[in-house]
Amino acid sequence: MGARLGDRPGARYWTVPVLRAVLALVPAAVITFTPDHAARFGLLVFGAFALLSGLLLVGLGRRTLADPRERTLFAVQGAVGVLAGALALALNGGGLGFFLYLVSVWAAVTGFTELYSGVRVRGRSASARDWMLVGGLTAALALAFLLLPPNAVVAVGLFGAYLVILGVYLVIAGLSLKWAPSDEPAPASAPASATNDSDPS
Repeated sequence: MGARLGDRPGARYWTVPVLRAVLALVPAAVITFTPDHAARFGLLVFGAFALLSGLLLVGLGRRTLADPRERTLFAVQGAVGVLAGALALALNGGGLGFFLYLVSVWAAVTGFTELYSGVRVRGRSASARDWMLVGGLTAALALAFLLLPPNAVVAVGLFGAYLVILGVYLVIAGLSLKWAPSDEPAPASAPASATNDSDPS
């Protein structure tokens, strides 16, 4: 990714993981405190989360990344989220099978896209590890949904647990980027002895 804004302390990119964390923790709390874990409820919560997260990645994520390839990858990831979220909200009566299928496809595509972004810049970006871990977690959600028995309570509960883990990790990741020490060397000042040597007196 080269010299990207997210690699420098105080750069704007740190706000992206923090805002993503907020968008994950709010629906996680909704799932936790709602006893009815029906498929319709799962589709509504997932739809709102995926849609808002996708819009965030398409908008703010693109403006805070320097490398064009990373901007494109995040735009693709965000567009998939917007599409999946819109489908979930529009077809919230689609039932358990639709919920499992939609979350699985969304998690597989966005998870592997983010994982690839992290692997691509590994060793060159402070964000690489975070992208790999978040991408791996999301891809694991896709696998879990594919292997789950058809049970709405278990599926919605698992999605809520994913949101909790994701939200907590992204808060830590964002604040770590904000407070990371700068790798840029300070400008060297002229030695005092050199000034004294050049004094004609």
